[in-house]
Amino acid sequence: MSDFPKPQSGILEIDNYVPGRSKAPSGMKTIKLSSNESPLGASPKAILAYKNAAENLANYPDAKSLELREALAKKHNINAKNIVIGSGSDELLHLLAQIYLGQGDEAIISEFGFLVYPIITKGAGATPVFAKSNNYHTDVDAILAMVSKKTRIVFLDNPNNPTGTYLNADELVRLHSGLRPDILLVIDSAYAEYVDANDYAAGIELVKNTKNTVMVRTFSKIGLAALRLGWLFGSEHIVDALNRLRGPFNVNMAAQAAGVAALNDDDFTQKLVANNQKWRSWLSDELSSNSLRVLPSQANFITVIFPDEKSINAKKADEILLQNGLVTRQLDAYGLPDALRISIGTKEAMEQVALILKKFISGENNV
Repeated sequence: MSDFPKPQSGILEIDNYVPGRSKAPSGMKTIKLSSNESPLGASPKAILAYKNAAENLANYPDAKSLELREALAKKHNINAKNIVIGSGSDELLHLLAQIYLGQGDEAIISEFGFLVYPIITKGAGATPVFAKSNNYHTDVDAILAMVSKKTRIVFLDNPNNPTGTYLNADELVRLHSGLRPDILLVIDSAYAEYVDANDYAAGIELVKNTKNTVMVRTFSKIGLAALRLGWLFGSEHIVDALNRLRGPFNVNMAAQAAGVAALNDDDFTQKLVANNQKWRSWLSDELSSNSLRVLPSQANFITVIFPDEKSINAKKADEILLQNGLVTRQLDAYGLPDALRISIGTKEAMEQVALILKKFISGENNV
C-alpha cells in the first residue's frame, strides 16, 4: 500500500504543456511573437467594459453568461441555448474530455494537433491516437483509418495549430460522414476570424445539422487572451451535459462584459484581420525561398520550415531572433524540430523578422 495519495491512471503520463516564451535576454526590449496574440491590443470598447466591471467586484457574475451567449447567438445566427461559455476554450475542451472519455477509450488527434488534446485525453484516462498528416495538412483518410471500437472523440483544430493549414468545408463534411453517430467530432475553430479561404467552414452548419459535432471558439486571438474566454456551440444534449459539470460561476464578470463589447466592435476586429492578412502574406513571400519553406497559413501566424543543417536550422534561427528581442515559438514539442512558428505582428516586427532571417540564411550571423 502506498504511503501517499496517487493520481488517477494516465495523469503522470502527461507531458506538461509548455507555452511560448515571453522574454528575451535581461534588459532587452522584446516583441513577443510566440503566442499568437493580437498585435493591436484589445478592442477599446472591451477595455472600457472591463474597467466598468470594477464597480461590481463584490457581486458574483451571471452563472449562465446570458448576455454574452445572446450576443454570440445574434452575431452567428445561432440559438443561445446551444452555447456554453468557458474560462478559455481550454476549459470547454477539458470538460468534453471528462464527459465523453474514460478508461479504455481512444481519442483521435491529427499528427500536429494542438498539444492540449493529448493532455486532456490522458487526464480522462483515455488513450490519444495520432493520425499522420499529409504534407503538413490534416488527412481525413488517415483519421478515418484510425477509427476503432474504442474511438469516442475526434479532435480537429481547423485551421491547425501550429501548421496554419486547414480542411475545407467539403473535407469537414466527409470526415464527419465517416464517423459513427456515437463518436463526437470536436472542431476547434480558434483562428476562424483570420481565415480568408473561400471554401472554409468554421463548423456552425455541421453542428446545426448533426447531433455529434461541437464547435469550440476563443476570444484570445482577437485581443482578450488575458481574460480567458471561450465558447462552444453544440446540440442541446451536449450543452446539458457540459452545464452539469462546469463550475457555476466559471466565467468572471469582467470577461463576460469585455466579450460582449468585443463582439460589438466590428471596426477593431476588421483592423486586426486586415493587419493579419497584409503582413501574413508579406512575411510569407519575404521568407519563402529554396532554403526556407513557409507553410500556407490561414491563421494569425506562419510556420517556417528550416533546413536541418549544422549552420542553418530552426534552433539557431530562434537564438538569433531572440538576441534581437524577437520571441518566436520552437516546435519540438509538436514533432517539428526544424520549424519555428511566428505570430503575425506589427509592420515593425514583421520587417525585423524578415531582415534578420534573410541575413541568417545568407550566412550573415552578425545581425
